Amino acid sequence: MSSALRERTVLPPDDPAELARFVQELRNAGGRARARLVGPDGSEIEIPDELYGVLRDVVTVLSEGLAISIAPHNTMLTTQEAADLLNISRPTLVRLLSEGEMPHTMRGRHRRVMLRDVLDYQERTRQARRRTLDRMTAEAEDDGLYDATSTPRRTR
Repeated sequence: MSSALRERTVLPPDDPAELARFVQELRNAGGRARARLVGPDGSEIEIPDELYGVLRDVVTVLSEGLAISIAPHNTMLTTQEAADLLNISRPTLVRLLSEGEMPHTMRGRHRRVMLRDVLDYQERTRQARRRTLDRMTAEAEDDGLYDATSTPRRTR
């Protein structure tokens, strides 16, 4: 089954008004009952809460005029694709790969990175930034920097 799953990008519709109405209905539905998927033949299956949340997020993003990409975690990315996902330059990504920050493979002379490894790196750096900011905030509080204020200088 996973061999049939491939990366795909879904573009927002030309007129997102219908999706906006759908998003509003999803928000209004709240947790009244279990979500169900109804097929064209009328067959119904329950949708797990996690999948329902993902579908709601996808519809919300599309209604805002943004595209969304769906890819299995074992998708191989080029260095440019990985850099774009991390919002960094390709040379910066290549440096991170060379320094061993993320595993990669070589296909000839070209590096390839697994999507799951890029997402793992993204989460690790996010957590490291959060810890650093928390530490800086605690230090500023300990030093009384939040209590220190100065009177602004008049400029007029």
